[in-house]
Amino acid sequence: MAQIGFFLRRLHLFAGRKLYLNMLAMIVMSAFEGIGIYLIVPLLGLIGIFSLDLNQIAILAWMTDGLNRLPEGWKLPLILALYAAIVVGQAFLQRSQSIQNVSIHQGFVRSLRTESYRGLLQANWLFFLSKRRSDFIHILTSEIARVSQGIQLTLRLATSFVFMSIQIVFALIVSVELTVLVIVSGLVLAYVSRKFIRTAKSIGDRTSELSQTYYAGVTEHFNGIKDIKSNRLEQLHYRWFRELCSQMENNLVQFTRLQSTTQFSYRAASVVLIVLFVYTSIKLFRVEPSQLMIIVIIFSRLWPRFTDIQSSSEQIVTNLPAFKNVIAMQRECEESREWQSTASSSRENSLRIEHGMECRHIDFRYDSKQSAYAIHNINLRIPANSMTAIVGKSGAGKSTLIDILIGLIQPERGELLIDGAPLRKDHIAALRGAVSYVSQEPFLFHASIRENLLLVEPDATDEELWEALEITASHEFVSRLPQGLDTVIGDRGARLSGGERQRIVLARAILRRPAILVLDEATSALDNKNEATIQAAIDKLKSRMIIIVVAHRLSTIRNADQVIVLEQGEIIQQGGYTQLSRETKGTFSQLLSYQMESNG
Repeated sequence: MAQIGFFLRRLHLFAGRKLYLNMLAMIVMSAFEGIGIYLIVPLLGLIGIFSLDLNQIAILAWMTDGLNRLPEGWKLPLILALYAAIVVGQAFLQRSQSIQNVSIHQGFVRSLRTESYRGLLQANWLFFLSKRRSDFIHILTSEIARVSQGIQLTLRLATSFVFMSIQIVFALIVSVELTVLVIVSGLVLAYVSRKFIRTAKSIGDRTSELSQTYYAGVTEHFNGIKDIKSNRLEQLHYRWFRELCSQMENNLVQFTRLQSTTQFSYRAASVVLIVLFVYTSIKLFRVEPSQLMIIVIIFSRLWPRFTDIQSSSEQIVTNLPAFKNVIAMQRECEESREWQSTASSSRENSLRIEHGMECRHIDFRYDSKQSAYAIHNINLRIPANSMTAIVGKSGAGKSTLIDILIGLIQPERGELLIDGAPLRKDHIAALRGAVSYVSQEPFLFHASIRENLLLVEPDATDEELWEALEITASHEFVSRLPQGLDTVIGDRGARLSGGERQRIVLARAILRRPAILVLDEATSALDNKNEATIQAAIDKLKSRMIIIVVAHRLSTIRNADQVIVLEQGEIIQQGGYTQLSRETKGTFSQLLSYQMESNG
């Protein structure tokens, strides 16, 4: 239950005195309800509708004299007016309290969502490399929803305790013996029902596990829907999905069966107890038949609270795994945080590079417990306003080196220098602000071309948009689209070809006017004509920025100022394109020969 306490403390910090005013309103409502229900029968007895000895109820004895002093015609209207005022007052308070309760609850859930999302955005790149994206979606949707439900149930449980405590006070005033009997019976049944709580916890663990699997599977299936359809794997994935849904259904049915069993136990016990109460009241306590109504009211008000507490406890315990998962993710994000506040997307704080970048004796491992390095002893200088190409076989360390150069990861040993000064931790955000990165898997939002471009430069004019599109040889096909710049391009740009998507993403990167442009196989999906057009544009751009190209197609880097060849995480060759191609025994020359042979 420590996890619930953690979130309740957060709720206290979020809501402040509103939370306690809300709790006070619940206490007042409970008092009104207790007065309205418990006193209506005795008060009616005062005017003779029921024959009750009101002097046996201490709190009402003083009212007898006051009512007897009133004229006969005033008694009934006064009693009914008092009862109506109590009920209406309680209803008004309940309305206000319900609105305030929802406002506090939903505000807290909003803050929990935004805090979790901000934590993810502030986590470093290594954190994301070790996690599944679907797990983040699962926590931000399903698990936070379950936490929300758990908080609501906890507040409801607190309300039940407050209400029950006040009702017990009124019940003790009416009949101590019968109230004690109800309390003892409820405690005994709660003790016996502990096994239901343990079962609910195991069901909750299974719920989180199945939900996580569901989100992961669905996300992966639709990310690979083209492969699924082209290889006719629909039935295989459908069978997996159907089996998982059956497991989720059985888990939910199991929980419903558990709660139904609990409710049956309490209802069966209530029948036995009401019979016992009636018999005990008449035979042992010699209670008058007219007083049985009060006894029934006592039981009817107290016993459902025990049932409600048991039911709420089972549901809270079922949601406990979600509390643990959200807390674990937030703590991991905190441990992986890159900087203390959300970095501004403003370009005003971007790093300016006048002379260049330099790597000095850089080593990096993804797992410090392993001896193998992803990159080792990297010494490299990249001058400003130049183009540097990084090549090598798969697994050579190209992506790792790029991640260090753009500040996504920090070296284990060695240092990255900008204009001769070591890159400090508080300058990483500024370095990122100076970078435009284009991957070989271009990402576009389900929005118009205009909206996708304006993401990086919201104030760009149409003229600037078309200029960026022209540089990347995109202006012709965009102008032919039905709505031009306002054409919606589908999920991840599905309505465009692979080459068109890459050109739009490249145009977006250029529109940002970065100090460092990184092209990670960014021209791999282009035909020869468009590739030549973009290469010409890149040649013009390199006089204004650092361009770093990762390429397998070596024909795209002919005009690079320097070529870096990586193998097993180390630089084995470095020089100009022509120089390296003449080193016949070098790796670069071999890679070039392989491509020439494969191209025929």
